[in-house]
Amino acid sequence: MKNLKKVLALSMAGCMAAGALAGCTGSTDGGTTSTGDSGSKAATGDASKGSVYWLNFKPESDEVLQEVAKMYTDETGTAVKVVTAASGTYEQTLSSEMDKSEAPTLFVIGNSAGVKQWGSYALDLKDTDIAKELNTDAYNLYDADGKLVSIGYCYEAYGIIVNPDLLEQAGHKLEDIKNFDTLKTVVEDIHKRASELGFDAFTSCDMDDSSSWRFTGHMANLEYFYEEKKAGTTWTECPATITGEYLPNYKNLFDLCINNSISDPTELATGGHDASTQFKTKKAAFTVQGSWEYGGMKDDIPNAAMIPYYCGVDGEEKAGLNCGTENCWAVNSKASEDDQAATLAFMKWCVTNEAASKKLVDTFGVMPYKNAAESSNAFLKNANDYTAAGNYVMDWATNYQPNVNEYRAQLVSALNTYCADQSDANWEQVKAAFVDGWATQYAAANS
Repeated sequence: MKNLKKVLALSMAGCMAAGALAGCTGSTDGGTTSTGDSGSKAATGDASKGSVYWLNFKPESDEVLQEVAKMYTDETGTAVKVVTAASGTYEQTLSSEMDKSEAPTLFVIGNSAGVKQWGSYALDLKDTDIAKELNTDAYNLYDADGKLVSIGYCYEAYGIIVNPDLLEQAGHKLEDIKNFDTLKTVVEDIHKRASELGFDAFTSCDMDDSSSWRFTGHMANLEYFYEEKKAGTTWTECPATITGEYLPNYKNLFDLCINNSISDPTELATGGHDASTQFKTKKAAFTVQGSWEYGGMKDDIPNAAMIPYYCGVDGEEKAGLNCGTENCWAVNSKASEDDQAATLAFMKWCVTNEAASKKLVDTFGVMPYKNAAESSNAFLKNANDYTAAGNYVMDWATNYQPNVNEYRAQLVSALNTYCADQSDANWEQVKAAFVDGWATQYAAANS
């Protein structure tokens, strides 16, 4: 954990959390739990009389979370229910569940939009026992009044995952890839020889709800990050406009992925391809994904590695991985005080119990808590190695996308049109969705 903290520290400038901090105030020293402007009293309930309902954000972690919930119930007698939202449906699931009489007591508020929408439902976590277990404030989210709305329970990295064995079968080495030009050379050679080799370059790049976030959220981050980098700043709030100056670089990588893939670009809109399985079964040498995939692929490809989003930007030989989080715990301020107390006790147990934290770290990657188990995630080690070598970390500027669902929906629509016909005119629609769409959604969110 000591070395991985370097990634955490360097990936956030100042007190910037990877989901839009309103400020870096807030102590974790002693005191009672206050709900800030939620209007509720301090959480003075009896944990032994309460129960926990965790609405989970991460489908790939469902099996582990069910195991952890059972462990806690067996140990304490407290009922813990874990419900996992399907990929791409968390916001609508949360809205639906919060309307029920037995609403989630533990849920995710992972970015500035979430703070605005759900902040009034969040207990102020300042001075709680779980907050005292944190080893950093970097991934916490505050509202404009300084209320600690949610706290990061893991941080992650994303980029391009590579199977080094397949590269070697094709006559290349991982060390050959140092920038976009060298990546392009390797990728296009493998795709050209796919029939001969028995595998292709990239896995499918589907644009349905289960996959499009890889390109409209994660890959889009390279455009936002390089705007930040050129300006010499790190966003601490959503800017009203973006320039789109680095859209040609986004296009470089996006085109490389969709045109050198198992699936034809015209097939991507409807989805239906399983990129994870394609990669694990060695049908492709590259996939666009994150550190959360490590647990599911380590047995099949134990030496898989993650490399940066090379896209043709000057100096990108010193790029590192995208590090940050949208995984931030919030406690329902509308729940009963007994349920609040039970939820806070469960959270503390998750990050201090040796067996539980080991299970959680194995599925989440890294948990930023003093007594949590250390991570064995190789992709996070890759992130640390890049940082230790002096490479810059790409922070998650994408978390500032305004009206995120509406904004990304317009990007998906424009990208689908482009994938079907890769004309200059259709790329202009993508540019409009990126740049004009940002201004439009910012105005809508701040009207």
